[in-house]
Amino acid sequence: MLFDTHVHLNADQFDEDIEEVIERARDADVERMVVVGFDEKTIHRALELIEAYDFLYAAVGWHPVDAIDMTDDHLIWLEELAAHPKVVALGEMGLDYHWDKSPKDIQKEVFVKQIHLAKKVNLPIIIHNRDADQDIVEILEAEGAKKVGGIMHCFGGSVEIADRCLKMNFYISLGGPVTFKNAKRPKEVAKHVPLDKLLIETDCPYLAPHPNRGKRNEPSYVSLVAEEIASLRGMEYEELAKQTTQNANRLFKM
Repeated sequence: MLFDTHVHLNADQFDEDIEEVIERARDADVERMVVVGFDEKTIHRALELIEAYDFLYAAVGWHPVDAIDMTDDHLIWLEELAAHPKVVALGEMGLDYHWDKSPKDIQKEVFVKQIHLAKKVNLPIIIHNRDADQDIVEILEAEGAKKVGGIMHCFGGSVEIADRCLKMNFYISLGGPVTFKNAKRPKEVAKHVPLDKLLIETDCPYLAPHPNRGKRNEPSYVSLVAEEIASLRGMEYEELAKQTTQNANRLFKM
């Protein structure tokens, strides 16, 4: 059985055929999924989905690209949602230096506030990192994120950055890019990370794995991620699937 730790079934791209997408995931032995909400609209939709399907869970947080839009009321709302029995993490949160909608100082401020909240409510955090390796790791270290740990989502950093995250009680999650032919760093990380600290994800509808690259991603494709990592590590697919599911269940206290 597979556990897709990061899906956006709450995205507009799934409005027309959500039931069929979920059915395909179940047919592909995807046992559980975490639907990640990162702003008002996507959080509301994530909550609707977890009420409708018993094998869906949610993470709620504020995306760094939209950090400039987050208010104190939103932070209070996130704290209230953290008490929901099917909200299993806070996030995605972090830093994104690719887009310039939110200034870096505001991104950092919103990131730190959410780390503090995670420690208060004792939930793991899901980290979004784009072009910000050093700042992400330094903030996590400085703010004591080790207390709650979490997931380095769709990890694209180096082995060295992965090691620093592992020391802080974080799991390394790999998605579609690990299947890309030219993805040197994700493949190195897939072979390097201890098996009990590895997770798999799709980040659907984004980053579809080979041979579906460029198409809409969906949770059933998480099996392609698992196959690639098992191949890179020279192990059986079933063992990789079983271990990554156990890891996710441990992290999310299921």
